[in-house]
Amino acid sequence: MRIIRDYDYLDPSDRGASVAIGNFDGVHIGHRTVIDLARKAARANDAPLGILTFEPHPRQYFAPDAPPFRLMGSEARAHRLEKLGVERLYELNFNASLSALSPREFARNVIHDGLGLTHVVVGSDFCFGKGRAGDASDLRKFGEEMGFGVTIAKLLEGDRGQVSSTAIRTALSEGRPRDAAAMLGHWHRIEGLVVGGEQRGRELGYPTTNMSIEGLHPPRFGVYAVLVDVLDGPHQGSYQGAASLGVRPMFNGEVPNLETFIFDFSGDLYGADLSVALIDYLRPEETFDSLDAFIAQMDADCARARDILAAL
Repeated sequence: MRIIRDYDYLDPSDRGASVAIGNFDGVHIGHRTVIDLARKAARANDAPLGILTFEPHPRQYFAPDAPPFRLMGSEARAHRLEKLGVERLYELNFNASLSALSPREFARNVIHDGLGLTHVVVGSDFCFGKGRAGDASDLRKFGEEMGFGVTIAKLLEGDRGQVSSTAIRTALSEGRPRDAAAMLGHWHRIEGLVVGGEQRGRELGYPTTNMSIEGLHPPRFGVYAVLVDVLDGPHQGSYQGAASLGVRPMFNGEVPNLETFIFDFSGDLYGADLSVALIDYLRPEETFDSLDAFIAQMDADCARARDILAAL
């Protein structure tokens, strides 16, 4: 998959794709419906399958001080899209210039002249251009005028109502990772580098990998049964484990992070790129009267996590 970040300067081979347009936060089953429609158009037009998205997320750009809301960072999104067969990821820099384009200017400057797209697919709730002034029907009119095809996808309904990134965030905030996974079409994963910690887990017989969740929507704090993929390095592979997500109240922590104990593992993972899937919520964060009580609870958490993961 090729990643293109500038619509003014691109290789001729990167023009002419059939794309789905959107933010694709989480790449949930509704997004995949839109991507599949773009795939169908790509095959019909003998064109590459592409995604047109933006970085930073427009919501993040306009409200930089708002609480973190993203389900995944740009790298995790790219990994997921590549697995779906996307060949061109147009991850355009969302800045003052791009945000100032009117709907017509966006259609002309970006879609037609800049990227030379043959077909675009959007959800029925799609809005674009300065002030979100344009909608899906406007895009269809511009397509007819400028010569690119437009497909408008219906919003997908799930068992609990409309599938959306907002509904997934709610499920995660309430400690319902399986409900989130049903809407995502995959386990919710936190991806990132393993960073140095205080090594308290090692001293207690539970060495953990530490990962930042900065910039991401925080799922409910507590202990989870998890699946772990080590994405690079000598220990690359898939594992099982238990993870604590939160601020570590037992040790007066303040900054939320993800600490994962990988079952039956021995090795150094500092600097490795990990993907941790939240499978089941076991319990909330809590403090204990003694380290012995804390260790006994971790023993119980790990035993329960093993049972849950063995049943997958």
